[in-house]
Amino acid sequence: MMNHFMILAVLLHLRTCYTAYSQQESSVFPVTYLNISKDSDLQQLLVEWDVVKSAHDAELAMSFEIQVRRTDEAATVWTEFHNVTLDKLEKPLHWTWDSDIPLECMSHAVRIRSKAEASKIWSQWSLWETLPGLDTSNRSGPLIFPKEKVLAEGSDITLCCIGRKGQTIKEFSVYPAIDVFKHTNSQVSLLTVENLSHDKGSDIYVYCYDEDKQFHHADFFVGRPPDTPKDFSCQTRDMKRVTCTWTEGETYLYGKNSPRYTLSKTSSQKMSLCEASCSKQCSCSWDIGQQRIWNVTLTVENLLGKKTATDVFDVKHRIYPTAPLQVWEDSTDTEITLHWNYEKIGVELFWQTEVLQPDGKVELHNSSDVESRHKRVTVRGLQPYTAYTARVRCGAAKHFWRWSEWSPPLPIRTKEGTPSGKLDMWREITPVLGGQNVTLFWKKTPSFQANGKIISYEVTWEKLEDGSKPESFSFSSVYNSTRIFIDNHSYKISIMAKNNVNFSLPSVLIISGAPDNSTEELKEGLVNGTDDGILISWEPRSIYDSYIIDWCNFPRLQPCDLQWKRFGPNTSSAVISSGESQTTIISDSAAVLQAVAAFVPGVRYKFRIYGSVANKASILEKKIGYLRELPPRLDPVVRKVDLTYHSVTLSWDSYLTDESEPGFLRGYHVYVSPIQGNCNLKGSKKHLLPDDSELCKYTIENPEEKRYTVEHLMPNTKYKIVVKAFTGGGETPIVNFRYIDTPYNSNMLYFVFLLVIVPTLVAAVCHWKMKWVKECCCPVIPSPNKSKVLSFKECKIDSEKVLKINDCIPDVLAMDSNDETQKLHPVTWSPLSSTPTEEKIDVHNSSWIYPSENVARDFPPPSMPETHTCFENFAYSSPLEAESDPCQIPETLEAGKTAVMLYQPQCYLDIFHEDAASTTRETGDRKKSLRYISQTDVHCMGGRL
Repeated sequence: MMNHFMILAVLLHLRTCYTAYSQQESSVFPVTYLNISKDSDLQQLLVEWDVVKSAHDAELAMSFEIQVRRTDEAATVWTEFHNVTLDKLEKPLHWTWDSDIPLECMSHAVRIRSKAEASKIWSQWSLWETLPGLDTSNRSGPLIFPKEKVLAEGSDITLCCIGRKGQTIKEFSVYPAIDVFKHTNSQVSLLTVENLSHDKGSDIYVYCYDEDKQFHHADFFVGRPPDTPKDFSCQTRDMKRVTCTWTEGETYLYGKNSPRYTLSKTSSQKMSLCEASCSKQCSCSWDIGQQRIWNVTLTVENLLGKKTATDVFDVKHRIYPTAPLQVWEDSTDTEITLHWNYEKIGVELFWQTEVLQPDGKVELHNSSDVESRHKRVTVRGLQPYTAYTARVRCGAAKHFWRWSEWSPPLPIRTKEGTPSGKLDMWREITPVLGGQNVTLFWKKTPSFQANGKIISYEVTWEKLEDGSKPESFSFSSVYNSTRIFIDNHSYKISIMAKNNVNFSLPSVLIISGAPDNSTEELKEGLVNGTDDGILISWEPRSIYDSYIIDWCNFPRLQPCDLQWKRFGPNTSSAVISSGESQTTIISDSAAVLQAVAAFVPGVRYKFRIYGSVANKASILEKKIGYLRELPPRLDPVVRKVDLTYHSVTLSWDSYLTDESEPGFLRGYHVYVSPIQGNCNLKGSKKHLLPDDSELCKYTIENPEEKRYTVEHLMPNTKYKIVVKAFTGGGETPIVNFRYIDTPYNSNMLYFVFLLVIVPTLVAAVCHWKMKWVKECCCPVIPSPNKSKVLSFKECKIDSEKVLKINDCIPDVLAMDSNDETQKLHPVTWSPLSSTPTEEKIDVHNSSWIYPSENVARDFPPPSMPETHTCFENFAYSSPLEAESDPCQIPETLEAGKTAVMLYQPQCYLDIFHEDAASTTRETGDRKKSLRYISQTDVHCMGGRL
């Protein structure tokens, strides 16, 4: 029965849940109450609403959709879903919204709808609930929101200016000028500043005015929230009062917005122990009473944030003593004793004394505490008559925390003592009549300690040979040189420095009696300057125990400010530096001239090197040189210029090379260039001027040279030329040139005459006698077609014309034998008549030739010179070619390079007289002895045409 009732109860509960769930799915729970307000300081919109009671009773899990809009914007500016589970207490629901613009700038409206989380159905939207802005109110002028406030650096802010109703905002700006975003309607103007910074000032001034010139402004302050206090610590100086100190962080907020500091016990932070003050460092003090252990908290806050720092300490472990006051001293020549009084503070202290040396070094001396109020400490091992500075401080012997401040510095000078070390003495000897003038110089060496105030110098000299009584003289401490006269004997000279206590050890020099003439015989060697000074080197000798170099820092001064430096026996070179020493020179008139040694470029310095043994010095070498050579002051003066058409010879005066010159003369440079174009002379080097113009450069490395010839110049050309002297420091810039003009080349004119004029004359003469030259050199060869040789009666053989001998007028006939000549008289035809004329013709050493392929010629060799008879025909034109036929046999002979066409004469002998005719046999014999000579073999003007 029990089980039956239990089953019924479970079923009933399930039905109730199902009924409630079904009702939840099918029911909506609208918003019954809605109210909105604002928090002006936080610029938050506060929303409060509620739903029907049944939703609370059912403890439903509900979702709410909340929308926010502004009156001047049609769209919703914010939508958010808010989930909450209701309870039966029926408490209203709340929601806050942070506005990005001041809520006063314009009206804001909110509406809400709801649904159960298990349902998919939303309720109807509630009506818009509006929170009016100041844009709806009546005011006397424009207003800026938010009101004045502190803004965090790096944040953004939106400001608004609200005008009166019906008025338009004309200007809304920020000073100093920064990047802003503006949005303006007729009555409300918005201005947004992003990433605020203090770079342009921590104060921002905002102003606006409307069309009626009604004005409003507001100030805003940009800063940072405070940092955790740095270097926070607490300590006591007298076991009565504790002082805590810390370093203030930078917030860029000042005045009423400055950070506020509160120091309190950690256990009770509501009660402040003291009031903090901040200048360079913040501090806060309070009386400790009987409490020894403290736990304190420092709180720093401003309108942007708050930070804290904590310190826990035992007062006895935080002792920071005060500095000793009223310190005094007493001293001897090597030690000082400091005294002071100090009140007891109930803890054991120890003391530290600091002694500052003249060279800047610091010595610390520690000492323990004594019971008495009077304290003292002694410092030993000091130098006589030396200025020191001493001060004292103290600290806790147990649980040391910090040193006290130093006592005020106390200047102390120890008492005087006997001078230690020797002066460094040197001399300059000038031979005079009857002896020598010895100028003595002295200075303090690093090893010399005056140990007091030098009041005088004692100079003593005595003759070494006869042991005479020494002479001495005392000089004031303001002097460092003097002059004495000695005869030509050896002397021992010494000097001592004197203070109020005693004399120093003597410094000794031995002066030889005989004048040292070797100085004039020594040649001066050259030395070179370096970055550190002038390098001097010498040949060491084993007999000397030291070396001395002397020189003048200002060689042109009179008297010379002699300087010297000593070196050990193993040294053979040294760099003499600028600023080697500071010298005071006293002349005979007691005038004082001070000069600081400093080598100057362009000044010639002379150095003398001495070897010293047993205080006696002998000169070894002489040197001369510059720290750095400079270019010559003047250029050579060219006195003579000799010109030819291809060279120029320059002559100049000797260049002065005295001690005033800024460098050693090394030679000369000769620069040449034509006025037009670049220079490319053989044997020269190119040299560019600052204006990029080009010169030819010749170098003369012999400084004694005073003449130079520049060759390979062009005739009739203008050149610029200059001679420059150079030293190891170079030469001065080229400024002025000398201009020269090379003359015409007469040989060239003659060559041009031969090359141009003579061929021109020859060509003119040839042109004038062209016909004669042509006839002599190139005779016209007559054309066979125009010759009468073809005008003969026809004799045809196989349709070919055949020349008959009676129709042909040969140019020359020659007989090979006198007998034949006698039988055959030469006949000449006149061109004006056909009648033959008998004429005797000179023999041309030619003959008729009858060539034959089958019959060998049988010419008996003559036993004596033959005489030939020629028959010349001036109407002959040129040889004719004819093929071999019964009438004519051609044959070609070469005489030199002239081709001659030969033919066989026909058996027509009409050309001879009848009485001279012979039988046919004789005629045949004569034919064999005849030879034809062409007209081309005829000589004209002694030459062959």
